[in-house]
Amino acid sequence: MNKAGTSRYLSSTDDGFVHVRGAREHNLKNVDLKIPRDALVVFTGVSGSGKSSLAFGTLYAEAQRRYLESVSPYARRLFHQMSVPEVDEIDGLPPAVALQQQRGAPTTRSSVGSVTTLSNLLRMLYSRAGTYARSQPHLEAEAFSPNTPAGACPKCHGLGRIYDVTEKSMVPDDTLSIRERAIAAWPPAWHGQNLRDICVTLGYDIDKPWRQLPKKDRDWLLFTDEQPVVPVYAGFEPDEVRRALKRKMEPSYQGTFTGARRYVLHTFATTQSALMKKRVSQYMVHSDCPLCDGKRLRREALSVKFAGLDIAEIARLPLAKLGELLRPYADGSAPDLAKMAMDHGERAKVAQRIAEDFVSRLKVILDLGLGYLALERSTPTLSPGELQRLRLATQVRSNLFGVVYVLDEPSAGLHPADTESLLTALDQLKAAGNSLFVVEHDLDVIRHADWVVDVGPAAGQHGGTILYSGPLDGLKKIETSQTRRHLFHQAPLPTRNPRQPSGWLKLGGVTRNNLHGLDVAFPLGVFTSVTGISGSGKSSLVSQALVELVAEHLGQETPAEEESGEAALENRPQAPAEGRILAGMEHVKRLVRVDQKPIGRTPRSNLATYTGLFDHVRKLFAATKQARARHYDAGRFSFNVAKGRCPTCEGEGFVMVELLFLPSVYAPCPACHGARYNEKTLEIQYRGKNIAEVLNMTVDTAWEFFAEEAPLHRALTFVRDVGLGYLRLGQPATELSGGEAQRIKLATELQRGQRGDTLYVLDEPTTGLHNSDVEKLMLQLDGLVEAGNTVIAVAHEMRVVAGSDWVIDIGPGAGEEGGRVIAAGPVAQVAKTKGSRTAPYLAAFLSDN
Repeated sequence: MNKAGTSRYLSSTDDGFVHVRGAREHNLKNVDLKIPRDALVVFTGVSGSGKSSLAFGTLYAEAQRRYLESVSPYARRLFHQMSVPEVDEIDGLPPAVALQQQRGAPTTRSSVGSVTTLSNLLRMLYSRAGTYARSQPHLEAEAFSPNTPAGACPKCHGLGRIYDVTEKSMVPDDTLSIRERAIAAWPPAWHGQNLRDICVTLGYDIDKPWRQLPKKDRDWLLFTDEQPVVPVYAGFEPDEVRRALKRKMEPSYQGTFTGARRYVLHTFATTQSALMKKRVSQYMVHSDCPLCDGKRLRREALSVKFAGLDIAEIARLPLAKLGELLRPYADGSAPDLAKMAMDHGERAKVAQRIAEDFVSRLKVILDLGLGYLALERSTPTLSPGELQRLRLATQVRSNLFGVVYVLDEPSAGLHPADTESLLTALDQLKAAGNSLFVVEHDLDVIRHADWVVDVGPAAGQHGGTILYSGPLDGLKKIETSQTRRHLFHQAPLPTRNPRQPSGWLKLGGVTRNNLHGLDVAFPLGVFTSVTGISGSGKSSLVSQALVELVAEHLGQETPAEEESGEAALENRPQAPAEGRILAGMEHVKRLVRVDQKPIGRTPRSNLATYTGLFDHVRKLFAATKQARARHYDAGRFSFNVAKGRCPTCEGEGFVMVELLFLPSVYAPCPACHGARYNEKTLEIQYRGKNIAEVLNMTVDTAWEFFAEEAPLHRALTFVRDVGLGYLRLGQPATELSGGEAQRIKLATELQRGQRGDTLYVLDEPTTGLHNSDVEKLMLQLDGLVEAGNTVIAVAHEMRVVAGSDWVIDIGPGAGEEGGRVIAAGPVAQVAKTKGSRTAPYLAAFLSDN
């Protein structure tokens, strides 16, 4: 029973602390806790220990619940409501704001400007203080937004691009015949064969090379909107079809023709499949809209200038440059202002006032190391860390007082140099009279805290207790704390000599984002860390250019992005990464990219299905005496197959309940009570457990339970070795963090066996990892290298960098001030490099360890 609703926000005996009694959310073991307000409180502990359950699942969820009680039931529907936390009582809890790393729905219409609200100011600036042509009427601010009917270019609807298909895009090889699939844009498999059979009935020559067909025929096949229905004689040769038509023979079926252009555009607009969307999008070409030149706005809005630039040009400037441009207007020194004052005094005042506000808001964003971003940059292209820092910058300027900010690893994706700026921003929020509750692994952030809450001692069912709550120094005495070892330099690095490269993978002329004609050499057969401050170009080099060039050379596809609508097209690179591989590919037989993208978008995808563990488990159940007697096969034990799953929830385990005036809630299925299977399936037991009980086991529990089953035990060992022993086998993909998804992919790869000559590429593999889990991860990566493979990781964590054989430092700054190789060599050499932003932090880490 949750009694917290009876408490006021601040109790009458308020002592400046938040008091939590009986917290049982997820794995928390009836926790009692006292933490100070108006302080920076860091929640730490190994991955899966219960930190987030305490900070977000309990404290933030309860603060949100209390606030929403004061809001009308109808308005509550507009909020994403968390479930009511399992806790007896919380006293002294102020209202809370959560700054998490979720991106939200990817839409290209959301941008840096809209997230920070700076676009609103810019539109006001152009509306009220822009230079208009002599005869042009005044435009309101909304006319400068591509997301409003008043502002959007009428031809491209505010997208800046127009999308279409061409003969060349749909028929890439015109030497092929229709039978040889010349029309590549048509669907594969049976549907494509059906369309080719229809062509025969319609009298087209499907064996003549495409280029030899009359242009009239080619145009009709590709571009017609007609959909004739004709008889199809499946498997007949063209002359047999002609005879059958003449004799009016009974056809195999009636087939409907669809032109290639119609098929591509209709499929892209309507399909729910990310892979289908990706497949057809490759036949679509985009070009800048000829009416607005790609600037997304109506001509009348683009004719208005400020500082000689239209609003689209100013939104493309990096924020650091935009700040330099507006600063003279803010301090009154811009020559334009004097002219404005003479022509129209109010315009000059408005320009100065808006520029002052803009520059002061921009300062926090620049301090957080985000000066390389532009206002027009769409949010789906930002990392979760960048997005969280933008939201943080907006909050610093909001001047709220007496609020609890709950942050989820704000240092994620940050170079140590940028972490210092982050701490300054947090201090500003605290100085304004707010409390900060931060879930964090970064040692610099933990050391900066006023109060530390260490949760543990281990993960999952072995965690969920408070090991320590108090000022930092007191943690030294807590021997069960894993955090203590790393905070107080009691976890020295393993000593070994750097491995020597077995060869070099050399890239030349790499051009992508802020990389311009870069030449770089990656050593093979060793572990390389690529470092540099946020926005310096590390991910552009490693996760984009390197991956694409190697994949193309090997004939591998780069993984499909699960995006829909505009985002699937908009976020495709404008052009392939320029650059080429100069040498070294003879030593690379396979490329494996281990990224942080989700392992699935629905609760039906989980750790067990992704790693292949579930196949073994289902076979074990199907092999039991009871299952064999009933003729149950392995498919019976899948919650995605009708014969085994619960018919009420169709294997989901829960049902959605629509509530009038309140958000829809998910409740456990009333038929299977969340088990996902029907009663008959659940009657089958393996060693006393049914299939639902096995899926509910943690990896650690399952590892002991399946000790005698070699293939299963081996697979579970790899999942444990990357620090995920606390996850449940059936934990839905939607509940996993990016770091957890990345480590599941790594574990899946490890269990395939290390064949050698494989290039593994990882982008910040330590995101969401406690330092003790980083040690486990490093052991696995070292194992890959020892087996004759190459590992290249984008890394900010100095423990990873120091454990590498080779370091490539990109910089020196961010955006256009970065994109160069500042240092490359063994760890000790890079730590001494002058001009490297990474070197001083690496040197300090080495001296401490």
